[in-house]
Amino acid sequence: MKRMFVCIAILYSCITGNASAQGTEPPRTPEELRELFGYCEKPDLMKKLKFSSETADKIGEIDYWARLQQISIDANTNSVFATAGELQEEVIKKYKALRLTDDQLKGLIDFKRERLTNANACPAFALNHNDSFDTLSPLRALQLYKTKYRKILIDKIIINGRQADMLFETEVWKQKESLILFKMPVADFNRIRKTVAMYSEREKRYKALSLSDEQIDLVIEFFTTHPI
Repeated sequence: MKRMFVCIAILYSCITGNASAQGTEPPRTPEELRELFGYCEKPDLMKKLKFSSETADKIGEIDYWARLQQISIDANTNSVFATAGELQEEVIKKYKALRLTDDQLKGLIDFKRERLTNANACPAFALNHNDSFDTLSPLRALQLYKTKYRKILIDKIIINGRQADMLFETEVWKQKESLILFKMPVADFNRIRKTVAMYSEREKRYKALSLSDEQIDLVIEFFTTHPI
């Protein structure tokens, strides 16, 4: 029980801190952090820790609630909790109510710690743009891609020529969009929303080519390691 209390106390400190923790990311409001949870943490909690969507959502709501309470405690306006310690006890109760196993709780703690220290923890809005595309026309970029990489891409991903050409077109589109988004202020949360939308559109285009999840992962890796 003592070990459980210490673990949840550590987790609480992660929750009530600035959990955006993206290195150069500016501080975010509790509402923005709740939205980020849906983009970043929820998918990873489901994929890596095997939490259900419902449990992941409940974790996100506890995070959001705890941040709001901590803000009001810091401002000395909280009518329920006088200290962070009192709030921590309630956070512990809320996590216990989720009936997490010891392994799940440990995984959640490790996950939160990693997100607080790893600047690349959330690929959902990471902009891996290539400055070369700022001066290249889409047509010229396509020509360069096809000349250098068409056969390599076909052989590596095991696709046909039409699929390869569509993948090159999608990557050129993505690179052009990334440059536009990169020029937006980092503090503008719409930059994150638009970046998430861009990657969602890219995935939709990939799936329209009947690519498997494994092939999609290989395509993303390919374009990361094979720039123009």
